[in-house]
Amino acid sequence: MPKRLKELADEATENENQLTQLGVKIRESANQIWLAGLGAFSKAQQEGTKMFETLVEEGEKVQERTKVAVDERRGEMRGAWDKLSWDKLEKVFEDRVGRALHALNVPSRKDIDVLSKRVHELTAITKKLAEEEETHGHGRAHKAKAAE
Repeated sequence: MPKRLKELADEATENENQLTQLGVKIRESANQIWLAGLGAFSKAQQEGTKMFETLVEEGEKVQERTKVAVDERRGEMRGAWDKLSWDKLEKVFEDRVGRALHALNVPSRKDIDVLSKRVHELTAITKKLAEEEETHGHGRAHKAKAAE
């Protein structure tokens, strides 16, 4: 039994040594992390002003590029909107004028085109009838005189 106790005591000592070494390693790592943080803080203090000015300059460049791009898009959109607005306004104006002229019984372009087409058709028919009358007789007036 004393042998077994000695083994357990040795094992406990070994475990204690391992825990101690682990604790030392953890303290060293924590110390290194702390020192790295202090170094970063010191570096930031030394170069902070320069870094801030550099960031401001970069921000101004990005803002200017963005402003130019927005102005270009705004110009394109304004042109499209103006054209769209004028087209709509023109259509509304044409519709209202058309309704007013219709209320006054003024013929529309469509009405005039239909009448013009009909006049051309009637002219062609009249011309054809006149030609037929000349070729087949001297016309009604001549026949009426002959009957008297």
